Amino acid sequence: MIINRLNQLYKPKRTLYYLDASKEDILSFYKGVIPPSIEKYADAFGVYDYPGVFYIRQLQKEVIGIEFRNGDPRVEYPTEMRSLELDASFYYSIEIDDDAEIDLPFIRNLFEEIAGDDDAHRPYSDLCIEEPEVIAVFHGYRKLRILHEWKLYNDRAIYVMNDDHDRFQKEELYRLAFTDHITGNYNWSHLEAFLEVPGDREINDYAFAHFDIKQFRVINEAYGHIAANKVLSNIVKAMNEADFVYASARCHNDNFAMILKDMPEPELKQKLQELFESNSVLEEDPFYKVYYKCGVVPMRRAMLSGNRVADAAKMAQALCTEKKGTEIIFYTDKMHDDLSWGNYIKAYVETAIEQDEFVVYLQPKFDIKTEKIKGAEALIRWNYKNRELLPPYRFIPYFVKDGVIDKIDDLVLKKICKAMERWKKEGKPLYPVSVNLSRTRMYDDILIDKLTGIVDSYGVDHHLIDFELTESATYDNMERMLSVLRELRDRGYKISMDDFGTGYSSLSLLTQMPIDTLKIDKSFVDKIAVDAERKEDTILLRHIITLAKELGFVCLAEGAESRVQIDRLRDLGCEIIQGYYYSKPIPLGEYEEKYL
Repeated sequence: MIINRLNQLYKPKRTLYYLDASKEDILSFYKGVIPPSIEKYADAFGVYDYPGVFYIRQLQKEVIGIEFRNGDPRVEYPTEMRSLELDASFYYSIEIDDDAEIDLPFIRNLFEEIAGDDDAHRPYSDLCIEEPEVIAVFHGYRKLRILHEWKLYNDRAIYVMNDDHDRFQKEELYRLAFTDHITGNYNWSHLEAFLEVPGDREINDYAFAHFDIKQFRVINEAYGHIAANKVLSNIVKAMNEADFVYASARCHNDNFAMILKDMPEPELKQKLQELFESNSVLEEDPFYKVYYKCGVVPMRRAMLSGNRVADAAKMAQALCTEKKGTEIIFYTDKMHDDLSWGNYIKAYVETAIEQDEFVVYLQPKFDIKTEKIKGAEALIRWNYKNRELLPPYRFIPYFVKDGVIDKIDDLVLKKICKAMERWKKEGKPLYPVSVNLSRTRMYDDILIDKLTGIVDSYGVDHHLIDFELTESATYDNMERMLSVLRELRDRGYKISMDDFGTGYSSLSLLTQMPIDTLKIDKSFVDKIAVDAERKEDTILLRHIITLAKELGFVCLAEGAESRVQIDRLRDLGCEIIQGYYYSKPIPLGEYEEKYL
C-alpha cells in the first residue's frame, strides 16, 4: 500500500450536513458510490470539501456528509439533512489506494505510525496528533484521501502576520526574511504563514492566484531595470489596494501570488482582469501592452492544498500559452486527477511490470486485394491490478513524459518474441508484427544491441519484427535518428513510419528515411467515402499513396471502418489495410486462434 502524505491543512468553523449510514453504505462510498441526496451538492458554491465519510466523536458514529461554510447569503444550504457545526481545526492529510480495507482502528493506527516519525513541523507552526473530534475520508480517482485531526501547539505564524518584531532578534532581520527589497512588498515566506494558519487573521476560506508578466525579459532589456521595477511596484500597489485580496507576495523575479476572497468564478475572473488591465500600460511607452498569465485555484481546492497551493496554481498558469493577451486559467479537478494519477503510476509501474499487468493486443493487417492477413501491430493495454483494462491514453502519455516508455517498448517486444518462439515450435505460420520505437530512445548508444539481444534470445527472424516510428515526433538530431534506422534495417528489421501526415512532415526527409512501410493516418481515411467528402481530400490521399509507391514504400491505411472505404482505398492504389472493418485489436490468444 502506497501512502502519500499530502499536507497539513486548516479548516475553519463550518457546518456538516449528513445522513446516517450503514456499514454497507460506507463500504459502497469507499468504492465511489455517493448517496444522490449528497452528491447533488458536491460542486455547490460554498462547500469546503467533497462528500465524505465522517467519524464524529460527538455523535459516536460514522456518517456520510458534506461541509459548507457558515452564514453566506449566496449559499443554498441543504434543508433535507441533519446538520452539525464543526469547530475550526487542523488536519493531517494522506492518500491511499481505494482498494485498501479501512476502518476506524486502521486509520488510528496508521496516523499513530505517521506521528511516530513526523512531528509535522512547518515554518510557522507545529502540529501533533491528538484524540480527534473529526476524522474524514473522501473518495477520489482510485484514491482515498483521509483527514485526521491534529492539534496546533506552537503558533509562530501570528507573529509574522502581526509583524511582532519583539519575537525576533532585529527588525532588519525580519524585513530581510519576509519582504522583497525591490517593491517593499512581502515575499512568499510571509504569505506562507497565511496559508498555514489563516484563522489567525480570521480568513475562513480563500481562493489563490499565481501570476507572472508575459515577456518580462523584453521590458527589462528594452526599457531598462528602472522601468521593469516600476512595473513590479505598480503591481504591488494594485494588489495592496484591491478589496478582494487578503494578502499578496512577490515570490521571485516577475512572479506574484495572492490569497483572494472566494466568490463565483465569473466574478473573480472579472476582478482579476480589472486588476491586470489597470497595470497593462508601460509608463515609458504607452504603445507597449503589458500582459499577464495567471493560474487560479478555487476555494475548495485551495483549502485542501494548504501551503502547497502554489503548485496547483502554477500548473494552471502553465496552460497559458498565447504570446499576447492576458490569460486567466482556473485549476480544475481534472488537472488534479491527472497530476495525481501521473505521479501514482510513475511510482507503481515497476510493481505493475513485476505483477505482469501489461497485456499485448494485436491488430491484424490485411492485403487489400486478397483480403488475407499480412501481419499485425502490437498494442499495449494495462490490466490495472487485474481488475480494469486501461486504454493506452490513460498511461502512455505519462510514461513518455517520465521516460518509462522504454521499459514498456521492451516489454511488448519480449512478449511478441516469446509468442513467436512458441508459434514457430508449433509449426504455425508467422507474419511480421510491428512494435513501437519511441523517439526518446534514439539517444541510447546501445539501443540496437539491446533490441537485437531481445529478438535473438527467442530465436526470432529479424524480418518478422517491424519497428514503427511516429512521424509526428520531433527530433533534435535527425542524423542520429537516420543512423539508428539505417542500422536496424541493415540488420534485417522492417521500418515503418506511423501516423504520416499528422506531424512535422518533411517530404525531403522521406527521401532519406530507410523505411519499408508508410502508414497513412486515420484522419485521412475518415474523410473519404462519407457524405461530406471533398474532392480535395481525395486528391491529397491519392497523391500520398502515389508518392509512397514511387519511393518504393508499401502503403498502409489505418482506421478503415466500412466496405465503401476499403473499395475507395483499393481504387486509389493502397496495398494494406489496418482497421475495424476487418478487426479491432484483439488479445494474443484470440489472434492465434483466428489467424494462425
